[in-house]
Amino acid sequence: MRVAIAGAGAVGRSIAGELLENGHEVLLIDKNPGSISVERVPLAEWLLADACEITSLDEAALQRCHVVIAATGDDKVNLVVSLLAKTEYGVPRVVARVNNPKNEWLFNESWGVDVAVSTPRLMSALVEEAVSVGDLVRLMRFSQGNANLVELTLAADTDLVGTRVGDVTWPVDTALVTIIREGRVLVPGKDDTLDAGDELLFVAAQEREEELEELLSGSGAR
Repeated sequence: MRVAIAGAGAVGRSIAGELLENGHEVLLIDKNPGSISVERVPLAEWLLADACEITSLDEAALQRCHVVIAATGDDKVNLVVSLLAKTEYGVPRVVARVNNPKNEWLFNESWGVDVAVSTPRLMSALVEEAVSVGDLVRLMRFSQGNANLVELTLAADTDLVGTRVGDVTWPVDTALVTIIREGRVLVPGKDDTLDAGDELLFVAAQEREEELEELLSGSGAR
């Protein structure tokens, strides 16, 4: 898979390193000469250019990319890069970094964003996830379909403990995708039972989050 990353700062370089280790092709783009540090990510391709300029993206052959990641520290730049990648080059998957949570509402399909990653929100969510049991924690927002990745640690006093996954009537527009139990990642089947302390990860429509939390947290949940 070919991935272009706009923004070769610490975040962009870190993402590039992970992707390269997983066997992907990576192109790092940055207009700041000081950010071009080939020795830090020697296996990546590098391009000194403004990712908001069509001529630069032509040079980067963005139409060949499967994924574009807008990872600069400027939300305006990330939005422009996302929009150009999706509308001008038809990139299948566009991921954008949100630096200011107040701007998160802009990062949607209207701006070409498939997945918006808010670093402040994610850090806050991870703190909440570490201390919360029985509360729904939003980890990530998917712009397409208005869906979120959410997590809840199942409390011991909920009626769902001991219930088979297939016997639960989940809210519409929600999907249980993973159960994390004692350090193991489980792909849930209908015959698997829910245990106290399970970390449940769902993809859920935003308007269904409250209903899902009530189901998972309350007594009489069956």
